[in-house]
Amino acid sequence: MATATVETRSAPAASGDGRKSRKNALSDGQGRLAWILLAPTLLVILVVAGIPVIISIRESFFATNNGVDPVTGMVAGGERFVGLGNFTAIFAGDNPVAGSWGTVDRFWNAFWNTTAFTVVCIVLETILGVAMALIMSKAFKGRGIVRAGILVPWAIPTIVSALMWKLIFDADGIMNRVLGRQVLWLADTGSSFWAVVIADTWKTAPFIGLLTLAGLQTIPAEVYEAAKVDGATTWQQFTRITLPLVKPTLVVAVLFRTLDTLRMFDLPFGMIGAGKYRVETLSIFSYLEATQTRYGPAAAYAIVLFIYVLLVAFVFVKVLGADVIGDTGMPKKKKDKKKAGAAGAPGLEMAGGAH
Repeated sequence: MATATVETRSAPAASGDGRKSRKNALSDGQGRLAWILLAPTLLVILVVAGIPVIISIRESFFATNNGVDPVTGMVAGGERFVGLGNFTAIFAGDNPVAGSWGTVDRFWNAFWNTTAFTVVCIVLETILGVAMALIMSKAFKGRGIVRAGILVPWAIPTIVSALMWKLIFDADGIMNRVLGRQVLWLADTGSSFWAVVIADTWKTAPFIGLLTLAGLQTIPAEVYEAAKVDGATTWQQFTRITLPLVKPTLVVAVLFRTLDTLRMFDLPFGMIGAGKYRVETLSIFSYLEATQTRYGPAAAYAIVLFIYVLLVAFVFVKVLGADVIGDTGMPKKKKDKKKAGAAGAPGLEMAGGAH
């Protein structure tokens, strides 16, 4: 006959003098240990990213002196505090250029170019990336070679890809020979935009494919077998099984690529060059302003881009539910239970015995 016994787990006894027992550094002191282990990484992030951001924010409130000093009659130097002048000048519209969006201010031309690159490239890369993941997940002869071949473009440095595609899109390059017509891909024309889109999609679609493949491999094969028994078609399996189950991984992959594309610089700069308004992004515009020693406006453009990226990341995390830390799928009760268990609170434990 089976009976149940109740074992009471009591709290750790205090020492004779009323003081609590000493905590274990590897159990109760996990928070302090975590900070000690993370300190070197956080220090590197602070030096590499934090300090430049602070300096950029400070620089955005200043402007470089130019012209002749009326007091001394010498060329003015240094800088002066202008407050929000650099930011208000962004929306003044006093620097019109002719680009893909007509004659608009140079800042807005770069802003819309950046947005267009992001939307078009991410859509194409997501479609191709998912297709690559589906191909790489299948079991067939030579799958390892196919996986390696698909991932090669992503491993190539961006500037190397830019120079390679520059040769392909040259007036006498392979692309025009294949098309049988003369297209000025590398000039400041509408074709320049699509040249950059093609090159960026070729290079970074494997990244989305790689992360999507990781999500596909977590789906049990029994789910597809059950769907086949129920008469589900291949398209129904893809739309009702694959996409819903791979969505968390896919959203995170798209988030990373979106943030990366918003700061696009080296690909259009290396392929098309500077001063090409149809492919000029906010990063390129900020860089060119800095090379002209207009550090204040350049910092202001960089801060605006930073805010833009931050807003996009917020939308992905809060609206689309991008799980970038891997715990949003855990129910709230389970989280609370996990925290309570980690606290080591006293409780009751049921154990079964047979006689």
